[in-house]
Amino acid sequence: MSFSYYRARDARDAISMATSQPRTAFIAGGTDLMQLFRAGITAPGLVIDIGRFGLDRIESRDSDHAVVSVEIGALARMSDVAAHPLICSDFPALAEALLASASPQVRHMGTIGGNLLQRTRCTYFRNSTLPCNKRQPGSGCGALSGENRLHALFGTSAQCVATHASDAAVALSALEANVQVLGRDSARIVSIDNFFLPPGTEPARETVLAPGELVMAIEIPCTALTRHSRYLKVRDRASFEFAVVSVAAGLQIVDGRILAARISAGGVGTTPWRLRQCEALLVDVPVDAASLARAAAAATEGAQPLSANGFKMELLRRSVLRVLHDLANVPQRDAV
Repeated sequence: MSFSYYRARDARDAISMATSQPRTAFIAGGTDLMQLFRAGITAPGLVIDIGRFGLDRIESRDSDHAVVSVEIGALARMSDVAAHPLICSDFPALAEALLASASPQVRHMGTIGGNLLQRTRCTYFRNSTLPCNKRQPGSGCGALSGENRLHALFGTSAQCVATHASDAAVALSALEANVQVLGRDSARIVSIDNFFLPPGTEPARETVLAPGELVMAIEIPCTALTRHSRYLKVRDRASFEFAVVSVAAGLQIVDGRILAARISAGGVGTTPWRLRQCEALLVDVPVDAASLARAAAAATEGAQPLSANGFKMELLRRSVLRVLHDLANVPQRDAV
């Protein structure tokens, strides 16, 4: 297989080129695209290099000398975002999620935008000899009756049960980020929770991006909740491994009561999965072990376990509880 290569001058040039011909792909760090290309899973006719036109800035928007939000360019390297002082201080869940992603080498090359857009995949997607509706529409989903230990509990369909891979996306969901998107004719802002698509009947379509649209930046509001946030990743090995279960959460606590909560989970959904039922149980309740336990117990409401991934149910509840105890500074033994 081979492809043509074009180095775009700017975002408009890249979009114009992408919409002028079929089978195009954008590339910056290339950590996801190139491994899929080498495996024969994707075969673009034209690869458009967008890595050299200045979308790597990390900037705050201030009001009255206080940070209101941060804007992260789509081409900012994952390692740079994780190490940035503003991200570490005001958005610790995102810094922790990025540091839990891939390897140091991949984090140094991979971009935050590329991390969000990495393909949702599983063993069946990666192996061209196995059935996968995402890779070959109509071939079936082998995981439904096959090996599905690491597959999703939420957002599944008869077409696909693979989990979304991005750690950063889980943190950004809990932090209620927005994605800035530029197309040929217009720009738009999409909330991170509406950016990703569950498989439904079209598992190959994973985001709301239209052909030729480009992610320009991610914007995150800065609040007391984002500053008091954490990310926990449970995986089969210590590094360079996708999550079995992950949890990103933030709490706003005033005078011993929780005023606001945001919780998202990874490794359990076909998209980053917002645990709104847990959030609702944490609003205007005292910071105590009983309140945290009630919320964590609701984490699996609506889950649909498969033949081999039912263990994730208890693991998710325990992971949510652990993060909540860490944020609330309540010893977990008190909940037993």
